[in-house]
Amino acid sequence: MRNQKEIVFNPKYPSIDALREKARKRIPRFAFEYLDGGCNEEVNIRKNTKEIRDVELVPHYLEPYSNANLKTELFGHTYSAPFGVAPVGLQGLMWPNSAEILAKSAVEHNIPFVLSTVSTSSIERISEITEGRAWYQLYHPADKTVRDDMINRAQNAGCPVMVLLCDTPTFGFRPKEIKNGLSMPPRMTIGNMMQILGKPQWALSTLRHGQPNFETLKPYMPGSLNLKQLGQFMDQMFSKRMDLEKIKPIRDMWKGKLVLKGVACEHDAALAIQLGLDGIIVSNHGGRQLDAGESTIKPLTRIAKKYGDQITVMMDSGLRSGPDVARCVASGAQFTFMGRSFMYGAAALGTSGGDHTISLLKTQLKQVMEQLGCTKTQDLQDYLSNNRQFA
Repeated sequence: MRNQKEIVFNPKYPSIDALREKARKRIPRFAFEYLDGGCNEEVNIRKNTKEIRDVELVPHYLEPYSNANLKTELFGHTYSAPFGVAPVGLQGLMWPNSAEILAKSAVEHNIPFVLSTVSTSSIERISEITEGRAWYQLYHPADKTVRDDMINRAQNAGCPVMVLLCDTPTFGFRPKEIKNGLSMPPRMTIGNMMQILGKPQWALSTLRHGQPNFETLKPYMPGSLNLKQLGQFMDQMFSKRMDLEKIKPIRDMWKGKLVLKGVACEHDAALAIQLGLDGIIVSNHGGRQLDAGESTIKPLTRIAKKYGDQITVMMDSGLRSGPDVARCVASGAQFTFMGRSFMYGAAALGTSGGDHTISLLKTQLKQVMEQLGCTKTQDLQDYLSNNRQFA
């Protein structure tokens, strides 16, 4: 294994909030609103973070203590921290080449990077960057031939883990994206052109790297699509509602670890165990699908308590800091993922954004563990305040 990268971050941006604000100033509004927004009234996107931060941890100041060790074993690999880069669609729209930037930083810092089917880099390119260590998140294709081809491509690329998405039975109703006329490549309305002209760094970087496209989907799709055509293609391309009969043949075909992402209740967690899956990611798609649902920390706590000894339970949605990671692990998550936090970093700082964000989160998490007196991440549950559990 290569030497891990030194932990160094830019002190001008000592929080994810600072990166978010810098990103907002650097990229066109349509790109920022796609990254930052949720669905409907955006209630759940706010609840996700707020209710994670309702979790309280109790420090043990007088116990003997040596040092905080962030290393976390997951699916036979020891990662340098209990968090990874979640799958994010249209990454190159928000900051050019950002999928490659974050994949490179992830492998150098020894954390997992998960590539989305609808990202702007291909399975093969990300595998090359990560030396075959990237995970792949599959949107289930309606065509079985396409499904099998995608699975074979991921297997040939060496991906150790495949993540199946189950929380997109319909496209989220996202008013900001509707208003912006989001398409790939971006629709060049007068408003969008004015936004781009006001963000010269983003525009020049896009010129250098080329217009973003769905690179993994290129073999299966026609050329440039407007918003209406893109919607039609997505409707035809993907069988959006996941069910047991769609998962079974993938379980039979896929040789690596298989994870279900988007689990939001005990019922679905039990079915994942019944199917012989290796893990679940408790998630509400970052508040982008069901605004009337629970925040993710609530089902995470219940599912981990009931099924944590039967399946690997992970979590994403709403985490924005090292203390948030500690809160979620203390609540039962064996691992966590973040999407927006890393994209804010890439959009704010370009090629150094991945290194900065990972280093920042590691530093914050280490400080929390040292304050608590916690030596290992898997012991964080011992520091959970009992009166703040969501069970």
